[in-house]
Amino acid sequence: MRAISTTAAAAGGMLRARLRSASRVRGGGGEGAGRWTTPGHEERPKGYLFNRPPPPPGESRNWEDWELPCYVTSFLTVVILGVGLNAKPDLTIETWAHQKALERLQQQELAAAAAGAAGDGDAE
Repeated sequence: MRAISTTAAAAGGMLRARLRSASRVRGGGGEGAGRWTTPGHEERPKGYLFNRPPPPPGESRNWEDWELPCYVTSFLTVVILGVGLNAKPDLTIETWAHQKALERLQQQELAAAAAGAAGDGDAE
């Protein structure tokens, strides 16, 4: 029994060692910089996002000439798709089969009513 536990402990130790070395190669959890990550060379960022300095306090940012048409077009696209997709006809096979079944039931009821009316006329 003791031999099995020592064997399991040895296998667990080997597995941990392999996982530890694999994580070091992939840049996780090891000492120092990993293969895919580096500690960075800059003390502070070089510039601003999209190379745009922020506006002075109290001023708003001026829109570029492409922004208004882009935003309007995007909004109208969402509205048109929302309305159009909600108003499209239901062309699923289930709906078609349901309508056909209702038509057949209605025809059977009419045939039964006509047969009943013809049967009542014969009895008189």
